[in-house]
Amino acid sequence: MRASLHPPRPVGGLNRAEMSWREKIRQINLSLLALITAVACIGFLTLYSAAQGSLEPWALKQMIRFVMGMSLLMVAALIDIRTWMRYSYAFYGLSVLLLVAVQIRGTIGMGAQRWIDLGFIQLQPSELMKVALIMALARYFHGQAPEDFRRLTTLIIPLIMVLAPVGLVLKQPDLGTALMLLMSAAAMFFIAGVRLWIFGVALAGGLGAIPVAWQFLHDYQRQRLIIFLNPDQDPLGAGYHITQSKIALGSGGLLGKGYMMGTQSRLNFLPEKQTDFIFTMFAEEWGMLGGVVLLGLYALLVAWGYSISLRCRSQYGRLLALGVVTTFFLYFFINSAMVMGLVPVVGVPLPLISYGGTSMLSLLFGFGLVMSAHVHREIPISRSGAAED
Repeated sequence: MRASLHPPRPVGGLNRAEMSWREKIRQINLSLLALITAVACIGFLTLYSAAQGSLEPWALKQMIRFVMGMSLLMVAALIDIRTWMRYSYAFYGLSVLLLVAVQIRGTIGMGAQRWIDLGFIQLQPSELMKVALIMALARYFHGQAPEDFRRLTTLIIPLIMVLAPVGLVLKQPDLGTALMLLMSAAAMFFIAGVRLWIFGVALAGGLGAIPVAWQFLHDYQRQRLIIFLNPDQDPLGAGYHITQSKIALGSGGLLGKGYMMGTQSRLNFLPEKQTDFIFTMFAEEWGMLGGVVLLGLYALLVAWGYSISLRCRSQYGRLLALGVVTTFFLYFFINSAMVMGLVPVVGVPLPLISYGGTSMLSLLFGFGLVMSAHVHREIPISRSGAAED
């Protein structure tokens, strides 16, 4: 459904261009907060189990980050949506500078240079860019009229805005995050109203460029793609992760082995059980039923987010909320499909559950923007950024 649908009129003709802090707090969607908290609590319990019944080294830190992130969410929710629109380009520019800083003074870990060490947290600018890119694209498309999309020149600036961070992220190297940025951007282009034939041309061009792109992939990236097509080729080497993941998923059965009773994880056969493969560990303990419940909670979050976005009177608010929620969907869809062997293994964490500071904080900040769109949903904004009567 395109975001250009006619927005609902404010109830009783009320214009909420100026709202008191008390009114804003009353507009906070408690159901959305409850869903976010429920998913995060599942993550805390799973990280506690991953450490074999200890809050250290993962669960306690994740709880602290969640409290910080929820505080950030509330602050973001109460800030006027026009303020976020005004500073969207600035936030995008700062994120690009941080990506450049990673190339200069970034911390190397697991063969990639993706982090900036701030002492209290390892900042991963590519996670911030996932939100910053959505904000910038929402700001740009908000200022365009529907007829502007008939001119291909209108798409030059947003394409540059997308390809610049994608190139910097690929250089780290981080193919998974680069693909996430591309898919999120494609969703924003579609929601904004870009014509379908343009997507067809872009897809055809992308498929045609695969032989060229293959030459620029690192050896381990090529190996991941080969293993995806034939996972039994090297079960003890490059295919070890996905092989153990499938074993853990299958051994969980319908109801699972019980909390803290997963053998694949407790005996350390399952790699990266606290990050990328945490869904596998959860499903081994709670079975297919538990996995379906978790995916159901994710689906509720997505549905709630889309419902909020379509109630916004401003184009910027709709695009911003839809973009953030779509990115959240891509997070859990790609991660769950990856551990099941349905897509190649890429470094995409399970949102709100996988251990990781920047990912947690950026996601909760993104939901804060969604909440801001909800709180200020009755404010129609002109293309210049001012509230309309």
